[in-house]
Amino acid sequence: MVKIFTDCSDRTITKIDKLLEVEEGLGRNTIELDLEAEFSNLALDIIGLAVFNYDFGSVSKESPVIKAVYGTLFEAEHRSTFYIPYWKLPLARWVVPRQRKFRYDLKVINDCLDGLIRNAKDTRELRDDLMTMLIAGHETTAAVLTWAIFLLAQNPEKMRKAQAEIDSVIGRGKTTYECVKKLEYIRLIVVESLRLYPQPPLLIRRSLKSDVLPGGYNGDKDGYAIPAGTDIFISVYNLHRSPYFWDRPNDFEPERFLVEKKSEGIEGWAGFDPSRSPGAMYPNEIIADFAFLPFGGGPRKCVGDQFALMESTVALAMLLQNFDVELKGSPESVELVTGATIHTKNGLWCKLRKRHRD
Repeated sequence: MVKIFTDCSDRTITKIDKLLEVEEGLGRNTIELDLEAEFSNLALDIIGLAVFNYDFGSVSKESPVIKAVYGTLFEAEHRSTFYIPYWKLPLARWVVPRQRKFRYDLKVINDCLDGLIRNAKDTRELRDDLMTMLIAGHETTAAVLTWAIFLLAQNPEKMRKAQAEIDSVIGRGKTTYECVKKLEYIRLIVVESLRLYPQPPLLIRRSLKSDVLPGGYNGDKDGYAIPAGTDIFISVYNLHRSPYFWDRPNDFEPERFLVEKKSEGIEGWAGFDPSRSPGAMYPNEIIADFAFLPFGGGPRKCVGDQFALMESTVALAMLLQNFDVELKGSPESVELVTGATIHTKNGLWCKLRKRHRD
């Protein structure tokens, strides 16, 4: 699987190299690029080859599937926050422009999926599963990489530390699975980025039967009655930035995941202990006693967590192996938009320069 990650990341590296060659011919040594868009293209190519054995080729050419996926995702976000379901009205799909576009985007994606499952069992359930993997499996990873670069660009000393580790482990060579196991700091950067910008920032669960949830820290001692059919929203974003569970919760500190943290009297929380999950390549919800939930937990935890983490590690390592990156504007100019994921409003525009090492 790592080979797919490296092969697709190589496409992105080659594309950036060619753009830099053009600029160098004009006497300039940097390019300005929307890395959020590039990460989205990269992640789509990876999910296509890894899951569908299909090459979207979106790194080298514009893919209509990318636009359709984002259009579908934004419409889902819109519907989840709009109280009146006007899209259910008989003529809405034909009259309302955004609903017409939504129908077109769905057709693009379904046509793509139809081609992938033509020789398989053609059922709605299979198509829905493929739709989930296509959308959730690429857009979330693109977001993780986007915010990892955003955070590193504001912390140049951590950027240099990451590149030093990459130079020591990979050098000028290819990234392999053995390399990933040795890239401890890069893995911690990915995880810390997920803590600060979890994908998704909100988990939604529906109770199948009536229950009583514990009151929790400073909560109702009798607990909270949850009727059957109740939708429960878990704010992962707030959980990951809670001062109850995290020291300096808004600071970017990848090393925090190596240090034990006592509960300090927080009832029902066992504290943070890296030794709880021996052999784990990445910190998880067990280590943090569920104060860290980037992929959820329990039987409905995201099944693609290790795939996404390793994919992000390889892509980030290969980018930093080859280029120095800085933000084009100020951090404040990067506006945040939340929905199914946390993404930027107008892209993550960065300046990239080829790394020259002795």
